[in-house]
Amino acid sequence: MSERSGSHRSALSGGAVSPAPPGERGAIIRFEWIREHPRVGFYVRKADQALAEIGYTEHGERHVGLVARIAFNVLKRLGSSEREAELAAIAGYLHDIGNAVNRDHHAQIGAVMAMQLLNDMGMPDEEILQVIVEIGTPPENDGDPVSRVAAAVILADKSDVHRTRVRNPDMIRFDIHDRVNYAVEKSFLNVDEAGKQITLELTVDTAISQVMEYFEIFMTRMLASRKAAKFLGVSFGLTVNGNRLT
Repeated sequence: MSERSGSHRSALSGGAVSPAPPGERGAIIRFEWIREHPRVGFYVRKADQALAEIGYTEHGERHVGLVARIAFNVLKRLGSSEREAELAAIAGYLHDIGNAVNRDHHAQIGAVMAMQLLNDMGMPDEEILQVIVEIGTPPENDGDPVSRVAAAVILADKSDVHRTRVRNPDMIRFDIHDRVNYAVEKSFLNVDEAGKQITLELTVDTAISQVMEYFEIFMTRMLASRKAAKFLGVSFGLTVNGNRLT
């Protein structure tokens, strides 16, 4: 399963978008409509621009699109319904929009923003809650996954470590976050449904960053991923350059 270039036939694949009439309560809101919605696109772009101003790695359409696809695939491979997997994709696409307002408390801000967007579109309250619970629960701090949707998005978000996220490669000598991301040549979230195991597989150029630097800044990500995997009834592991570390 390739999460960077693969394609699949699903609610996330191509085809004409057939949105429900805006504001019609109980409408089935499709992922494709969310992705193409001009207000959603505006907030995603503004969130990324705000993070760029304060020196954070890329959090734009590439990142949220990847998180959406991985979250969808994780749940589908672990037996979820098509709709539950699609809600995970929607949550993944919207999970960073709160950064458009402020990096501090961006998760809770983003949850409120997403609630308003999805309510205006007519999504039922039960589905809105599944989406905003994930967005409003930052796993690095005091959050634990309380749903399969939340667990899948945590795993997807924390697996996006790659040099394409680095905005200015000239700065990697000075910033450990940029250096670690830039050192990762390939990242792949491998879901082994038969073995009940999820593994984040990294190919790292150790001439740029040593493996210990990865753990220095991403330990909280690994702990969050482990909790998320456990919620889904599987174990979580990490391999770097073919060597299993956890």
